[in-house]
Amino acid sequence: MSLVESIKKYALPYKTNEDLSSIISAIGDAKIVLLGEASHGTSEFYTVRAELSKRLIEEKGFTLIAVEGDWPSTQRINRFIKGFDVEETDVRDVLKAFKRWPTWMWANEEIAEFITWLKVRNEWKEVKEKVGFYGIDVYSLWESLDEVITYLSKTNPEGTDLAFAQKAFSCFEPFNRHPETYAISSISISEACIEEVSKLLTAIRAHEDKYKDAEETDLNLKINAMVARNAEEYYRAMVRSDELSWNVRDEHMVEAINEIMDYHGKDAKIIIWEHNTHIGDATATDMAASGMVNVGQIIRLQNRKENVFAVGFGTHRGTVIAASEWGVPHKRINVPPARVDSWEDLLHRAGGFNKQLIFNDENRSLFNQWIGHRAIGVVYNPEFEAYGNYVPSKIGKRYDAFIYMDQTKALSPINRKE
Repeated sequence: MSLVESIKKYALPYKTNEDLSSIISAIGDAKIVLLGEASHGTSEFYTVRAELSKRLIEEKGFTLIAVEGDWPSTQRINRFIKGFDVEETDVRDVLKAFKRWPTWMWANEEIAEFITWLKVRNEWKEVKEKVGFYGIDVYSLWESLDEVITYLSKTNPEGTDLAFAQKAFSCFEPFNRHPETYAISSISISEACIEEVSKLLTAIRAHEDKYKDAEETDLNLKINAMVARNAEEYYRAMVRSDELSWNVRDEHMVEAINEIMDYHGKDAKIIIWEHNTHIGDATATDMAASGMVNVGQIIRLQNRKENVFAVGFGTHRGTVIAASEWGVPHKRINVPPARVDSWEDLLHRAGGFNKQLIFNDENRSLFNQWIGHRAIGVVYNPEFEAYGNYVPSKIGKRYDAFIYMDQTKALSPINRKE
């Protein structure tokens, strides 16, 4: 049976959100659900993940959402939806906390709508039932140190923890908040700032009971200190090897996920929003041949099979928000029809409509041929995509389910003018 025939046989329709019941049912009693995206700038990937998340929250008791974003910025969202910051009333003002490029990943109208839903939903729930929203990425070295120092300066100005934080900050201060400068300089520095950030994290962990309160201050301090330690390692790795820095980043994200789950207890259930390249098992891609690991792979290794469920996403054509090079303003870019014989092309040839596939013991082996699967990042040049935007994958092994939308549109970044 060809792949197109297999798709036709096993694909389920996806016409309305009610059709997502098939995936909700397949998730079963899993405690960790990973929801992907094939780009960071497609509206439908955000809105469908939001619908799945709402149902997981309401029907299966999920209370944690972890996203591919910085911890300090997402804490503004977490405090907003949990009512910790009563002075925050406008969701768009909250999303202005996302100042690091690419801001559109989280400061967009689709997220604003979902965050508003979470806030309203949380208002009527007991504390333990309120949904939290957390960032698990590794980039916010200086911002995380700022958070630690600001809090400790107010609450424990004479404590040793603040001294460790200030010493760590002073180590990085000469690099003027430019991670690339630190990365290059670290080549000629024997220990760089490793000792300082390691001591800070050890101190915060040793004293975390002192910071416990109803607003998760202990978790906030611990994760920020952990970001500082792992970001230091990430930026050192960045100038040595792309594969090494990738692994440091994804290993950090798993560490953050585990810290969040441990903090909320043995019954915690978490939804993870990240790009397909992070949530789909790396052993089912050519990443494995380069020695790369990712969140999906590590989470599967650390947990029982029935406790993890990964959903990939894809589209045949449409529009997307991205940039032509790193750091430049974003724009709306046309996404051309998928490359011939790619996963997305085969899904289109099986019928030019939205569909979903659920992989199980009956059909998984039918979808384990090596085939190109499109991945669009924050930098995207469609004229070159045939050479760099397709990841050879065994789809049936990479995911537990796949949601395909034949034509998609760009998401809507929030206007950042004050």
